[in-house]
Amino acid sequence: MKPQNEIPEGLEPVEDVGAAGLVEAPKPTRKGVRLNIRGRSIYLRGLRLPPTGIWKWLLILGPGLIATSAGNDAGGIATYSSAGAKYGYQLIWVMVLLTVSFAVVQEMCSRLGAATGRGLLDLIREKFGIEWTLFVIVVIVVANGGVTISEFVGIGAASELIGISKYISVPVAAAGLWYLVIFGSYARIEKLFLVMTLVFFAYPVAAILARPDWGQVLHGAFVPTIHLDPDYVFLLVGLLGTTLTPYIQVFQQSSIVERGSSRKHYGSERLDAYFGSVFSNLMSISMIIATAATLYAANQHDIESAADAAKALEPVAGASAKMLFAVGLLGASLLAAGVLPLATSYAISEAFGIPKGVNLDYRRGRVFFGLFSAFVGFGAIIALIPGVPIFPLLVGIQVLNGVLLPIILIFILLLINDESLTGTLKNSKTTNVLGWATFGLITLAVLVMLGLQLYGLVAGR
Repeated sequence: MKPQNEIPEGLEPVEDVGAAGLVEAPKPTRKGVRLNIRGRSIYLRGLRLPPTGIWKWLLILGPGLIATSAGNDAGGIATYSSAGAKYGYQLIWVMVLLTVSFAVVQEMCSRLGAATGRGLLDLIREKFGIEWTLFVIVVIVVANGGVTISEFVGIGAASELIGISKYISVPVAAAGLWYLVIFGSYARIEKLFLVMTLVFFAYPVAAILARPDWGQVLHGAFVPTIHLDPDYVFLLVGLLGTTLTPYIQVFQQSSIVERGSSRKHYGSERLDAYFGSVFSNLMSISMIIATAATLYAANQHDIESAADAAKALEPVAGASAKMLFAVGLLGASLLAAGVLPLATSYAISEAFGIPKGVNLDYRRGRVFFGLFSAFVGFGAIIALIPGVPIFPLLVGIQVLNGVLLPIILIFILLLINDESLTGTLKNSKTTNVLGWATFGLITLAVLVMLGLQLYGLVAGR
């Protein structure tokens, strides 16, 4: 028998344990609350109570707001500004109709992503085969490649307004965006993109301070004005292309998939898509009103440079209008210059079943990041070509997007109505009517524009 006071080998008396070895009191921790957002548990530090009201709803914003706000990019600003300067308030009705169409299409893409957990090109490959998939890839690469160039053109134009050469700003911006995506994370990129959307608040302020004729604004918004003037139809198709840009749908659906949103928690994603569409188009309409009340009223109907477009912000900033416009154009261009190459990389990767996502490490995402790097580099290099006619190029690229848009829309409509994919999340009758009406009207506008352009060429001969 061991003596009672003998300590077993390997142990030490409790009284010999130093105070340093024990935690006498727990360290204070920062207070916080835990919420379930989109089916994920999120801990918000520094809060004693869960957020309520508008702060609660702001937590669900994400892909919808980012994707739709990216449409107000360099090409969007150029097209909306040109519409207001050339035709005053006459094209606002197009934007009112497009707000409904925009919300419907973006919500369908969001729902398709949540229902299937797969991207658009992935579904096209499965349902329609590799031939149609390759055709859609060509459409997306042509459309997105052109718009990517326009974003870096916009970055260069914005920097030159504040006295910085585009040969400095464009390479720096390209390198910064590349670093952010390659070495960052989706969460950080998403937050940065959301902050960038704040620059668009300058436009509604400018629209109000320019003191437009609000009677004419309402007339332009609710009484359609249609001219069979080739320039009018050309600009109308440009508005369609820059609002319902194909890359926005691709990015929306791919982002929903990467966030892991599910059928069960789809309600907040729907709100995100609707809010983003309405917010984006309110900013677009504000651009048209601001330029109509300033440039159109001053008989300056043609915008050839960023400096011309900046005059629409003079009611807000006076002599600092160029600076304010430069900041807005720079923020918008950077936002889209990050989203566009990502959307294209998502699409191509999905089409061939390649691992994708900014949260991947470089070893697993080598092809995805390589595609992103190639698009960023291509856009930046082409944008540095001397003597590029900036605003005509920006508007022309949006018209090209309008021409290609019906091809993307028809695949979205066919997929969202495939019950084997979406089940209970397939389109309702109302959504189908709005979706197919959008497809029909855009196709008609494109055909009319092409017909008028062809007639002009024949008549000119």
